Amino acid sequence: MKTDPILPAIRLEDVNVRLPSRAGLVDILSGVTLSVEQGEAVAVVGPSGSGKTTLMMVVAGLERATSGSVRIGGEDLEGLNEDELARLRAGNIGIVFQSFHLVPTMTALENVALPLEFLGEADPFAAARSALEDVGLGPRADHFPAQLSGGEQQRVAIARALSPRPKIILADEPTGNLDSKTGAQVMDLLFDLRAKFDATLLLITHDGALAKRCGQVLTMQDGSLAPQKRVAAAARK
Repeated sequence: MKTDPILPAIRLEDVNVRLPSRAGLVDILSGVTLSVEQGEAVAVVGPSGSGKTTLMMVVAGLERATSGSVRIGGEDLEGLNEDELARLRAGNIGIVFQSFHLVPTMTALENVALPLEFLGEADPFAAARSALEDVGLGPRADHFPAQLSGGEQQRVAIARALSPRPKIILADEPTGNLDSKTGAQVMDLLFDLRAKFDATLLLITHDGALAKRCGQVLTMQDGSLAPQKRVAAAARK
């Protein structure tokens, strides 16, 4: 799937997510409408439990909307089965989580090569090594996650997410497990790579200063998103 230059990279219309609980059905997202243009950087802030992570999961196709429309580059996710969603994510969406989600029994190089192998890259390990060089970890390619610091593990996770050159980057509290200095370095890297590849960024964060590096800052409260107010241009750094 290739994103159309006319269509928004991300488009949600009146999206609701209702999940069962011991107390009955709970509304996690309520009437969420969101439009993110290609190359734009948008931050979503809000208190814990407000629905920010669920929003990202819906955009990634990892959580199905109960109702409403979710489109990625014009592709309606409702009509895709799980295999089709997996292929769309692999080729078009890079996801960076707070927890690094690296495979502990694989080296940094092997972790980064995983999505490239799934996509049938001709030489996944060469491309993975190049991605590790992009994040400054070329010399650590043969190290296992347990041999890397937290900041290094998150950089491996970024290399893995960006190695297929996705047009959309989803980042959920990517510095949440890092100290402030390391977190700032990781975010500098993420914004630099986003600009280098002209990718769209949807950043979930509680850090107001970090959010202000994006072109738009949206607030989520109790599963609802405040109406969008567009700015003149998306921040590049």
